[in-house]
Amino acid sequence: MTIYSQITGNKVKTYIIIFVFVGLISFFFYLMGQYFGDPSSFFMMGVIFALASGFFSYFYSDKIVLTMAGAKLADKKTYFDYYTVTENLAIAAGLPMPKLYVIADPTPNAFATGRDPKHAVVAATTGLLSKLERSEIEGVIAHELSHVKNYDILVMAVVTVLVGTVVYAADFATRAMWWGRGDNDRNSRAGAIGAVIFIALLILMPIVAILIQLAVSRKREYLADASGALLTRNPDALANALQKIAGDPHKLKRASNAMAHMYIQNPFKKDGENSNLLVKLFSTHPPVTERIRILREM
Repeated sequence: MTIYSQITGNKVKTYIIIFVFVGLISFFFYLMGQYFGDPSSFFMMGVIFALASGFFSYFYSDKIVLTMAGAKLADKKTYFDYYTVTENLAIAAGLPMPKLYVIADPTPNAFATGRDPKHAVVAATTGLLSKLERSEIEGVIAHELSHVKNYDILVMAVVTVLVGTVVYAADFATRAMWWGRGDNDRNSRAGAIGAVIFIALLILMPIVAILIQLAVSRKREYLADASGALLTRNPDALANALQKIAGDPHKLKRASNAMAHMYIQNPFKKDGENSNLLVKLFSTHPPVTERIRILREM
């Protein structure tokens, strides 16, 4: 697979993900309409809501993600190494200089977001910038710029926003069913339809989580590791960085399951916690020990 096929694949994948989420959200609203006796109106409401969510996730997902993470624009004077490392690597990779953000958190971690290289953003925690050596920061930034170059950032950002929308729609549907009971005639079928909707929601939400994990493939991290190492010509730097990130005892204060796949290392998993086969199968990231091993052998 070439870098160009990877870029094309990620763009197509993004549109497929948006289409799936539009259908899923519309389905939620259709089920609500069945409950309230007006499925057509609720279905149209769901389509409009879903299309609006898809539009905003495509064009404004980076801003939403940065707000969720509590990231603030980085000052060049304060974070001089952060800026110069990124500038040098962006030039080497043939990319525009991304906007740099900082998350005030002692946990070392980082992610990239945006819809394309011209609108890319890289965010790093204060813990990463203070605990890692300059060469290790280079390894991390090179990894994130690799995500930028092959449009991984588009897929990751869109998925983050849309999964939040699905969760919100499911919560809205549940509350509407609970508080929106109408007259006695409608109540005669409310129990059965309500039970069906509840069961559908219980079944669909795990499926949504699995779709996210499948859409944001673990192979993407291996590819970014390799591309980043190629960019810096120093795979040990990224290996050392991953070892420090995974071994740090802290956990991100504002971490969320919706954003876990975006970070260079899952903020909910620490070194040694990925040994279970089932956890490996459904993890957002490959085992960090395996990533480090591969980097050491380069």
